[in-house]
Amino acid sequence: MALSATAPAVATEKLTKDDLVKYLASGCKPRDKWRFGTEHEKLGYNLADNTRLGYEKIRALLEGLCERFGWEPVMEGEYIIGAELDGQNVSLEPGGQFELSGAPLDTLHKTCAEVANHLYQVKTIAAEIGVGFLTLGFDPKTRLEDVPIMPKERYRIMRAYMPTRGTLGHDMMFRSCTIQVNLDFESEADMVEKMRIGIALQPVATALFANSPFRDGSDTGYVSWRSHVWTDVDPDRTGVLPFVWDKDFGFERYVEYALDVPMYFLYRGGRYEDATQQRCTFREYMEGKMPDRPGQFPSLKDWETHLTTIFPEVRLKRYMEMRGADGGPRNAICALPALWVGLLYDREVQTEVYNLIKDWSLDEHTYLRENVPKTGLQTPFRNGTLQDVALKVLALSRQGLQGRGKAEESFLAPLDTIAFHGLSLGDRLRERYNGEWQQSVDPVYSEEFTY
Repeated sequence: MALSATAPAVATEKLTKDDLVKYLASGCKPRDKWRFGTEHEKLGYNLADNTRLGYEKIRALLEGLCERFGWEPVMEGEYIIGAELDGQNVSLEPGGQFELSGAPLDTLHKTCAEVANHLYQVKTIAAEIGVGFLTLGFDPKTRLEDVPIMPKERYRIMRAYMPTRGTLGHDMMFRSCTIQVNLDFESEADMVEKMRIGIALQPVATALFANSPFRDGSDTGYVSWRSHVWTDVDPDRTGVLPFVWDKDFGFERYVEYALDVPMYFLYRGGRYEDATQQRCTFREYMEGKMPDRPGQFPSLKDWETHLTTIFPEVRLKRYMEMRGADGGPRNAICALPALWVGLLYDREVQTEVYNLIKDWSLDEHTYLRENVPKTGLQTPFRNGTLQDVALKVLALSRQGLQGRGKAEESFLAPLDTIAFHGLSLGDRLRERYNGEWQQSVDPVYSEEFTY
């Protein structure tokens, strides 16, 4: 659900906070206009030796999409770094992870067809150049120093800055994969309720989609190492956002939060310019106080770019991003939007879900965020475990999908199995690693775990 880049890159007049609030509020849509977009990342590897893909193979994949299937290339200087077609975008992540950002669609059937078509195209080209794509949420074996670095300026700036703010930023950038779904809202009140539900239940999504137990060829002890990584990336721009439960939360409160996040970069003349050395927040830039640009002010396009550099568990733009799930197999890519659409696109179900979580304390939100990446559905919670919550949540999601009348409930089936047994894909992988695989991760480089 990419935003249109219509705002100028250089400010023509000074922005006000009200402009930024109106920008977010402009995302409100009537229910009959609601759509959702699904994003998923894939870890490519060379079939010959299980090593990660260098840029040459990535370029071949992108050029193949353009030459054979009609995609339009996205260039940065001499490098092809992505491709676009019919509202879809394929982009290149820092370590060469291959991401599809899907078009805004109105049914899960269309979403799953989009995924299937994308995988057919990518796999057709990949087979010819000896490439496979893992279905895991984190690279199971490749060391950080062995991951090829992609030629994107944005990531060069992030790569240099992240180690100054946390110890796991490079793990996130170069070795992790996720599935996300982007959702609409109809009003500020609807956005507030969805944000609260989304943050409260993100640990449930993390547990259901946990699929990243390995790192550097070993068992991490976590079912979702990818999720744990996000707890030590950058405290300025990650976390559960405690202010979301304040009585005054709304668009303005989110703007206040984003204004005080230090800036990564500016996009000028087709290039990203490093702003991290300035330690300048967006608020300071709006006041003309960026040290190397005194008296200059940001444009609305700068604000749009800045919002993409904030990484909470639920991210607000002119739509809402659910960010808690590991990358996974094809049925998981279809299941994530099914879960959230069922919960949040039916008014009565959304109210029931909100009633389920509205009395959870901030301490409980923090407890779940910290513990679920390790213990998943077996995390103790209140008088039971998170498995009990997951079963209730899935029942409500199914009710919401049934209310849509589009025969979409079957997309929840893989999650039903996981919740019933209380064991995620990450749990199953750990069992096999410590059992039949004799503490080796090499078996994941097989057809069973490749798209």
